[in-house]
Amino acid sequence: MFASLVNTNLGDIAWVPGPDLIDPKGVRDVAEWYMLTASHPDVVHKIFERQVEVGIENLARIHQRLGDDAIDVIFLCGADFGTQTSSFCSVRTFDSLWKPHYAEVCDWIHKHTTWKTFKHSCGSSERFFESMIDAGIDIINPVQCSAKGMDPRMLKEKYKGRLVFWGGGVDTQRTLPFGTPAEVRAEVLKRCEIFSQGSGFVFNAIHNVQANTPVENMVAMFEAVKEFNGRR
Repeated sequence: MFASLVNTNLGDIAWVPGPDLIDPKGVRDVAEWYMLTASHPDVVHKIFERQVEVGIENLARIHQRLGDDAIDVIFLCGADFGTQTSSFCSVRTFDSLWKPHYAEVCDWIHKHTTWKTFKHSCGSSERFFESMIDAGIDIINPVQCSAKGMDPRMLKEKYKGRLVFWGGGVDTQRTLPFGTPAEVRAEVLKRCEIFSQGSGFVFNAIHNVQANTPVENMVAMFEAVKEFNGRR
């Protein structure tokens, strides 16, 4: 079972404006938030420390009630670090500002549960994978192979056995919405062949399926996965 139950979205830009708050206070502007990470990292650390404190308290309560068997994978954070061609920060900044807090949460999970840790990051994120592994992250999603430096063969060869790829199955920016069913089938089969080598792969599209995606392309994706599984 996949679970998304705790608020450890450290710097997830989707939540900076406070869309779930009636009267949001503090830093609620996207540009201001990114400037804050550079100008006042001490403030950001304090924010993350409190989020992690609350997150671990909630994890302990959840584990006490559900135990190990009810959950296989736990979602940690949806903060994106990659753009189409680059990143939102340097690896050095990631290591100093985010990594210690991810490590604290992951350490608690691995020490007290059998759950696997799941991190979401779109875009050109490969430069952060070593740091994420060091922090205790087991699974990365959505594996945006269309972004710079995210070649699927390179990713599999470099991180095989150390990181599970949850996604990368078909491009939702081009192939799935704008390709033919034959092109969708070919890409899905190719990605499955690459990522499934030596296990460590959960098939998923590269991100949310867009509203203009033809139904026949969706069918082609599902049928291709069934076809590939039939080969194994």
